[in-house]
Amino acid sequence: MTGYRKILLSISFFLAMMILGACNNSEEASKDGGKQSEKSGKETVVIKNLDHEFTYAEAPKRAVSLNQHATEIMLALGLQDSMAGTAYLDDEILPKYKDAYETVPVLSKEYPSKEVFFEAEPDFAYAGWKSAFTEQTLGTVQELKEAGINTYIQESSNTSTPTMEDVYKDIENIGRIFHVEKKAAEVIGEMQQDIKETTAKIESAGKPKNVFVYDSGEEVPRTAAKNNYMTGIISMAGGQNIFGDTEGGWPEVSWEEVVDRNPDVIAIIDYGDIPIKQKEAFLLNKSELADVPAIRNKAIIVLPLSAGAEGIRAPLALRTVAEGLYPEKF
Repeated sequence: MTGYRKILLSISFFLAMMILGACNNSEEASKDGGKQSEKSGKETVVIKNLDHEFTYAEAPKRAVSLNQHATEIMLALGLQDSMAGTAYLDDEILPKYKDAYETVPVLSKEYPSKEVFFEAEPDFAYAGWKSAFTEQTLGTVQELKEAGINTYIQESSNTSTPTMEDVYKDIENIGRIFHVEKKAAEVIGEMQQDIKETTAKIESAGKPKNVFVYDSGEEVPRTAAKNNYMTGIISMAGGQNIFGDTEGGWPEVSWEEVVDRNPDVIAIIDYGDIPIKQKEAFLLNKSELADVPAIRNKAIIVLPLSAGAEGIRAPLALRTVAEGLYPEKF
């Protein structure tokens, strides 16, 4: 009986060890499978951008940014090492990003040719405007997708009446594409804090001041209207765009309408071949405007073109406008 019991105990111990080992293996497999699934979830990102959907199995490694606000968002997210090129600045790059910008090859002053663009071997192209992706420029979104190049068009720049939430969504999307969600959240948080500090200063400013945005034009002026991003910035700054009820983004109006709407302040967009001093002198010496409060008081704000684009310059644009409207608050 003793020998028989020993045999039974040995068999029982052996079976128990096999069962325990199988359970451990199953548990480890389950853990590994969970990790792989979690890892796979992090690596695969699906982004819907305007009318297209893109899948990213991994973060792009050779991105090309097109238009200044797209470039500055990339740099704000610390993505310069993932950039194979950049193009189309409207103004000087923000000083805080200058060193990072200088590490990225500049492909062209404006949109590069298709040859130059493809020579950079991009796997991703990020544009501020739809105009970057046409048959006449770099190719359509679909053509580039078929060539293995995913694209992203700044949605807030290509939608009617964009808000700051639209800008934040774009930054979040770029953060997801490059797996820098935490950095994107930090950038958005800093923007929100800067905006909060500016708006707090003008809470008691009183009745909104009337603002005329002067883009260009001598015979007839071009201005920001209802669907323009600047209209929202002006409102946040405690002002009221005098053409905020006019349909369109950058329509042409008449000088008679400008006079009738009696602006307290004029915001000049600084860009192109006409120096800002020349634009100022033109307005100050235009006889039709002589009795307008903005001209009588020489109440003029200067904004670079890049400040009027939907990007990380929003807090800077807001503060510039607010200071111009209510200098005593700053």
